[in-house]
Amino acid sequence: MNLQTELPEVFDEFGEARRQGFLTVKKLKEQGQPVVGVYCTFMPEELVMASGAVQISLCSTSDETIPDAEEDLPRNLCPLIKSSYGFGKTDKCPYFYFSDLVVGETTCDGKKKMYEYMEEFKNTYLMHLPHNRDSEASKQLWYSELVRFKEKLEAFFEVEITEEQIQEAIRLKNRERRAKQNFYRLGQLNPPAISGTEIFQVMYGSQYKFDKEEVIQTLEETTEKVKRSYAAGEKLAKQPRILITGSPMGGVTEKVIRAIEENGGIVVAYENCTVSKAVERLVEEDQADVYQALTDKYINIGCACMSNNQPRKELLSKMIDDYQVDGVVDMVLQNCIPFSVESLKIKRFLNEEKNTPYLYLETDYSTSDIEQINTRVTAFIEMLEEENACTTSV
Repeated sequence: MNLQTELPEVFDEFGEARRQGFLTVKKLKEQGQPVVGVYCTFMPEELVMASGAVQISLCSTSDETIPDAEEDLPRNLCPLIKSSYGFGKTDKCPYFYFSDLVVGETTCDGKKKMYEYMEEFKNTYLMHLPHNRDSEASKQLWYSELVRFKEKLEAFFEVEITEEQIQEAIRLKNRERRAKQNFYRLGQLNPPAISGTEIFQVMYGSQYKFDKEEVIQTLEETTEKVKRSYAAGEKLAKQPRILITGSPMGGVTEKVIRAIEENGGIVVAYENCTVSKAVERLVEEDQADVYQALTDKYINIGCACMSNNQPRKELLSKMIDDYQVDGVVDMVLQNCIPFSVESLKIKRFLNEEKNTPYLYLETDYSTSDIEQINTRVTAFIEMLEEENACTTSV
């Protein structure tokens, strides 16, 4: 197989799913399928699946509706929050429109207060995350929140959710996670098999395929095609290998991926919500208490909204080693307080403990800073190339 001809068609399938996802949701609604809209990877999809509903990710990565949001919300608020609210307020997000229930979460104070306004025009349910993950009280709080959410789904959709249904959903969701892991871990190949743009295209697009069995099958087939191409000698040139961490990515913020890959680097790994953060850890399938199994998985997602964010450091450390990373780019949205404040800890950890170069990029959903990003990324990659050349010569 020729990587340059056949594989792009496979990747385009996921891009098409992303573009046409709203038509799929419309058909599901016409068939009577309940839909739950969410914004965050902390949301336990297994419970939604067990209720018979479909969970979809809502629009939140464009500046299109931010002016509408700023009629109600402060201008100096995170663009993700304003975008989320603006799309809901204007009904320009078809996924929001077709959602029977929108589930929010207290990942930051801005989102928590924003949901108070959103519930004025949409059925909205709020899940309360603990502030840290270490104490027994925090674990008990999240456990009770999962049970409360299950009861909300039962009452809202007038269904009964059994523990057997939750176990079945856990097994199916874990299969999907394994299929995603096997795909994005192609980034570990050196020299690279595919670009970071293609990895992100598949992972982001997979959110808009709503048949889990189809998603699993397509991911597995795509992974095998890439491996066969790689074994046949279809490989990309060696370039500085970059890991992206930080705020959720998508939409306009994909400009960071382009800046890296158009200026001499290649993205081999993503430690963020869209790719690995919520996928690396599976739910324990043999746990007798399904709510405890879900608690253990979801409370350990390494998000900056939690204090003592050790899971983020652990995942970063492992990925830097497994993906042979040369440098880390920390993309943080403007006024995203949790990630911007935590960035110093991440920089120290990477520089002092992992001996890995670090670049902090703060951006928003506009395109006005593209040249600035290109300049800074180019300088960072040139530095990595110089370091690699020195290491090779020694």
